[in-house]
Amino acid sequence: MRVLITTNAGAGHWHPLVPVAQALRASGHEVAFATSPLGCAALTALGFPCFPVGADETAEEAQSRREQAAALPGTESAAWNWVNLFARSWAARRLPDLVAICEEWEPAVLVREDMEFAGCIAAERYDVPHATIQVTAWRPWLRPHVAGVLNDLRETVGLPPDPKLAMLDRYLVVVTAPPSYCDPAFPLPETAHAVRHVAFDRSGDEALPAWMATLSDRPIVYATMGTAFNRVGEILSTVLEGLRDEPISLIVTTGRDQDPANFGPQPRHVQVERYVPQSLLFPHCDAVIIHGGSGTVLTALEHGLPMVIIPVSADQPDNARRCEHLGIAHLIAPKERTPKDIRDAVRAVLRDPSYRRNAERLREEMHVLPGPERVVGWLEQLASEHQPLLATL
Repeated sequence: MRVLITTNAGAGHWHPLVPVAQALRASGHEVAFATSPLGCAALTALGFPCFPVGADETAEEAQSRREQAAALPGTESAAWNWVNLFARSWAARRLPDLVAICEEWEPAVLVREDMEFAGCIAAERYDVPHATIQVTAWRPWLRPHVAGVLNDLRETVGLPPDPKLAMLDRYLVVVTAPPSYCDPAFPLPETAHAVRHVAFDRSGDEALPAWMATLSDRPIVYATMGTAFNRVGEILSTVLEGLRDEPISLIVTTGRDQDPANFGPQPRHVQVERYVPQSLLFPHCDAVIIHGGSGTVLTALEHGLPMVIIPVSADQPDNARRCEHLGIAHLIAPKERTPKDIRDAVRAVLRDPSYRRNAERLREEMHVLPGPERVVGWLEQLASEHQPLLATL
């Protein structure tokens, strides 16, 4: 069975797809990715064939896009990105190439991450069943914003209008969050199936730093703002200022594009690194400070960790509010990004055992879910039957 996996180029988009791709390959299926050239370079380095589709943003385009989105409040910023970035820009650039790949390579099934919109249009053009892997928060209220743009793209390849965008979850939606994490106010589609979150964050031989073995018995707190938002508002510097004198071992990662030396000298119980795989680090942590990206939130829950969430953009505010509601995180609002507020939040999640109890409850819920190998069976069924897979979460 040939499986084409379509994704946006950011690591947060394609990392969650790798465990499924690995499971497919282990089952003897032929797997290829399709994304922009920069994303293809990373995936090819992991040993996956990758079709380059569309074009990457120029530095000027990326900067202009960030400035326009940043000028808008929360939900308006998310809607702007859905329309102008994921649909009008990236999907439009990639669709012609994806149509050609579907025609020439003839995949039996197509898998896309939920923010990649061209893949399902190309698949429907050639009557290929397709599945969606949810890598961001479930936000159905944003769909009406992109309906017009996506229907215009459908028209360019000879497809009729799809006013309610049924194509986005027509056959199968794979959800990697535990059922209790999903907000009952926004029900999932009838094709949604839950699997266990499996973190992929090691693209080479990364290991824990040697200094991990020298840490004292203080609580270990880890702080990261990810790869796309790690320069926003000097948040990491504020975290360091607020926690430098606390009786904890503090670990901060700056992202591969920032030199830890830029943050100045630190006391012995504070370590600043470019990157440490969370799958290796989280088992040693007592709490984490994060931006609220879906992958990082689920990895923290996988280890039953309480969180302090400082959301910036994308689906982060939605995840932060849900985590706060479930009692597994303390939310830091934009106006609260001060050393004192961050310090108070970390003290709260370390001292109040309910945060860890609630996180551990969700961890146990995650651990009984099937793994990525179950997705292989669902995709085989789709390829064979060409019928939606209905389920109840």
